[in-house]
Amino acid sequence: MKQDVKKIIAALTLEEKAALLQGKTTWETYSFEKKGVPSMFLSDGPHGLRKQAGAGDHLGLNASLPATCFPTAATMANTWNPELGEKLGDALGEEAAVNGVQVVLGPGLNIKRSPLCGRNFEYFSEDPYLAGKMAAAYVRGIQGRGAAACPKHFAVNSQEARRMAMDSVVDERTLREIYLTGFEIAVKEGKAKAIMSAYNMVNGTYANESKHLLQDILRREWGFDGFVVTDWGGSNSHTEGVRCGSALEMPAPGPDSALELIDAVRTGKLPEKVLNERLAELLSVVFATKEAQAGAGEAFDIDAHHAIARSCAAESIVLLENDGILPLAEGTRVALIGDFAKKPRYQGAGSSVVNPTKLESMMDDIGASGLTLEGYAQGYVRTGVKAEGDLTAQAVELAKKAEVVLLCIGLDEVSESEGLDRQHMKMPKAQEELVRAVHAANPNVVLVVSGGSPFELPTEGYRAIIHGYLGGQADRRARARCSTR
Repeated sequence: MKQDVKKIIAALTLEEKAALLQGKTTWETYSFEKKGVPSMFLSDGPHGLRKQAGAGDHLGLNASLPATCFPTAATMANTWNPELGEKLGDALGEEAAVNGVQVVLGPGLNIKRSPLCGRNFEYFSEDPYLAGKMAAAYVRGIQGRGAAACPKHFAVNSQEARRMAMDSVVDERTLREIYLTGFEIAVKEGKAKAIMSAYNMVNGTYANESKHLLQDILRREWGFDGFVVTDWGGSNSHTEGVRCGSALEMPAPGPDSALELIDAVRTGKLPEKVLNERLAELLSVVFATKEAQAGAGEAFDIDAHHAIARSCAAESIVLLENDGILPLAEGTRVALIGDFAKKPRYQGAGSSVVNPTKLESMMDDIGASGLTLEGYAQGYVRTGVKAEGDLTAQAVELAKKAEVVLLCIGLDEVSESEGLDRQHMKMPKAQEELVRAVHAANPNVVLVVSGGSPFELPTEGYRAIIHGYLGGQADRRARARCSTR
């Protein structure tokens, strides 16, 4: 039954209104059941749901419930396939409904203006049109299952270093043509019901307090009819945020934010009418998502969603170089070298970390590709700086026994993560040295590369390069099979 939002707001006290515009916990909003207002659950979910079972945090520290880990946005952008993105979003939306999540915090579609941004794996592209089309597809898929999608981070968020204090200075034309186009497409074509504001300032004003962004452009020009939520810890003045169009402050700021709003209304600094407008925007989504998810099942098909993840990974793989060695014939004797072959690098680090329902590795699945495995060698320490002599020697000896070497390299978890930017574009030195050593023992080297951001590859020492980016939980079988006829 559709709720009369205006009637409910009229029955709320000023104190209750103020409380509803801030988080009760890390992920939940307040409820006033006697007044007909339920709580709402928000969860990370750019490429897989991260609903924490125990103590909540927004940094990806504590474990979350098992969920399908799909390829990251940077990976999916390689498909240029919005239909596939919508299929991913549909599966993600189903998992949200099953787990009682009303708002999925994603997709991320900031423009990758620097290759060093630590969060580039979470964003689609440096092209605003591609980012917008893919984001709109995700939104349609997620919201088709009843949850609200929440594109982020609005706007001009281009780095992780000093992300809560930096000022993005940009002229109006550049702002609109590059930084806002993707969000405009996500709102107009995807009909997103939520938007997350960015930590940073835009031309001297915090994004969460920018009337130009949140009112003039988002609502009046684009017709956005959902609610705006702060990034976690991204509110600097809740009063100014509410005045300019931001409704919900997250995570749980304590009583001060609500008291600030109450005082602002009572002293005439903030009209209660404005408070009511923000509350109406928020409650409309609360009621709509609750109603839409009322008939959700108690479980999702793990195998079916794993298959979707695999199809997404397969279509995302990019062949960067090939002198004719690929595809390999069935029965080709291969050496599998590299720590990533056994313990895959399949997702980013930080608040987007997903606890996968399954996890494939190339070592486990190489047989299914029709290749003959001569053996596996670790080759390097995952986060090591220098090459390890014993590991290198083992890799070289194995390489001599095989017809072709599949050498798995790339960026490790420490190299790219939310909260920090990279200092350079080089790959780990230990891996560079391993490529040279293995190539000297066997010239038939195929590099199988992982990483969500650009990095410098060796200029020689291989015959082909397969780049799977960060392909999610079903990525490795897809990579193994793409090597063969």
